[in-house]
Amino acid sequence: MELAEAYPQFAERNLSLAAVSSDGVEDARGMAEFSGARFPILADADSGVAKAFRIFDLHEDGVAAPATFILNSDGEIVSFHVGQTIAERPPPDEILAEMDRLLER
Repeated sequence: MELAEAYPQFAERNLSLAAVSSDGVEDARGMAEFSGARFPILADADSGVAKAFRIFDLHEDGVAAPATFILNSDGEIVSFHVGQTIAERPPPDEILAEMDRLLER
């Protein structure tokens, strides 16, 4: 929900934002509607994306660890944060600060 509320700040910087949910399509759609997200919330029901990004089952709980990846326009990961607990996620202002720092390069 925090990202949905902060989305205008991302849009002002001409940045794209997407979320990936380990839930199925219907649950991801429901979360998008519930949160009012104006960015895609993609379903990863088989955990293929989480496994590809090597964040699946990091905490030995059978789910993806919460993670934030920042990619450049070439699709390369230039920064990331992986939560040490299932609830640890960086707040949007920290993500935006990192984006601003990377854009200044």
